[in-house]
Amino acid sequence: MANTAGSPVLFGARYSVYTRIPRLALEEKGVAYHLEEVDVFAPGGPPAAYVERQPFGRIPAFEHDGLRLYESGAISRYIDEAFPGPALQPSDPRGRAHVNQIISICDSYAYRTLVWDIFVERVSVPTEGRPSDEARIAAALPRAETCLRVLDAGLADHPYLAGQTLSLADLHAQPMFALFRLAPEGEQMLSRYSALSRWWQAMASRPSVQVTRSPRELSR
Repeated sequence: MANTAGSPVLFGARYSVYTRIPRLALEEKGVAYHLEEVDVFAPGGPPAAYVERQPFGRIPAFEHDGLRLYESGAISRYIDEAFPGPALQPSDPRGRAHVNQIISICDSYAYRTLVWDIFVERVSVPTEGRPSDEARIAAALPRAETCLRVLDAGLADHPYLAGQTLSLADLHAQPMFALFRLAPEGEQMLSRYSALSRWWQAMASRPSVQVTRSPRELSR
């Protein structure tokens, strides 16, 4: 679908962590957009037309006024810089570096551990009639502990992951924690970190988070 009306089009899926990240940015900026559903797990893989947009066959992709992008980080930064509304990145280099470090922590360490190794194995796999891989979950728990400990420590003197105001760092982490806490191990682990728990509760009440809730959350 070409974007002919000036509003951005986001190609992805409501269940996807990485589709939700730019959705949160769009909602926080107050930008009207269209979400075009793409199921990359459909039989035969993603549609050929979508692979033209995203040659790696992953979600999301994005189009706005002839600009085509993929990768959530690039899309979210563009949304913040191209549209009016509250800034989602600090204006100073040190602040932006902090935001980008947290995003990198989420991408490099938290996503695979919290979502695939714990949530998927504990929650999703049993719904498909297969047993959870207990060894995989057990191996992931120490890595998850490190992720939570680092993020919790950073919240010691401010309410958001990268400072006093909401940023792309919070929007990157929230969808990962939304699934992680659906696993009993995730909920128990999160409860042991008071600052991170307060952050989670504050994020959960935001309208942007409510309107973009994953079908997996809604089904619980």
